[in-house]
Amino acid sequence: MGENPISREEYIGKVLGVYRRTPGTAGTIRRPDRLLAAQLHERGVPLMAVENALLLAAARRIIRPPGSPPLGTIRSLAYFLPVIEEVLNLNVSPGYFQHLRAKIERVSQTR
Repeated sequence: MGENPISREEYIGKVLGVYRRTPGTAGTIRRPDRLLAAQLHERGVPLMAVENALLLAAARRIIRPPGSPPLGTIRSLAYFLPVIEEVLNLNVSPGYFQHLRAKIERVSQTR
């Protein structure tokens, strides 16, 4: 079967922790973020899908053409909802997300 089931509290904590550490976010957790994480758990959205969506969105924001205007800070987990839905419908190998992680690390080190 898929992921091992985790408690609601653990799921929420992990989602919020990943959100807090995602490049481009304010790193602040607000009540609406906590409520949205709980809703994702209730919907049965796999934790890995949420993590991959935040990674994909961060990569899209970081890996941009030189000279692009700076983007504003992300202040809500809700910003990622469309990307979470996108990831749920993607059919790509886990290696793709490993590649994105490595690319973000390389770009971050050169800045």
